[in-house]
Amino acid sequence: MKKVIYGLLAFGPVLALAQAPAGQTFNGDYFVSIIQTVGKIVGYLIPIMFGLAIVYFFWGMIKYIMAAGDPDKAKEGKSIMIYGVIAITVMAALFGLVQ
Repeated sequence: MKKVIYGLLAFGPVLALAQAPAGQTFNGDYFVSIIQTVGKIVGYLIPIMFGLAIVYFFWGMIKYIMAAGDPDKAKEGKSIMIYGVIAITVMAALFGLVQ
């Protein structure tokens, strides 16, 4: 834990944009490029997260169908489906608000 704290303290000025990386002078372009890069990464992650939520929902559906009369397994599959639907709904609502 000490190593993590020392590492964060060592890179604190760079993370706070108080010090430019070696070989660069600080101007607004560096900050804008960081924001654009983070935006691109988030743009790629959104469809992946939607896909994972849909796969999670279908996994719950498969578990529910494969339960074949076992109420405990059926309950587990049903709860997975409910959490999958909640995840998809929250992500779609947040995506809609941001857009």
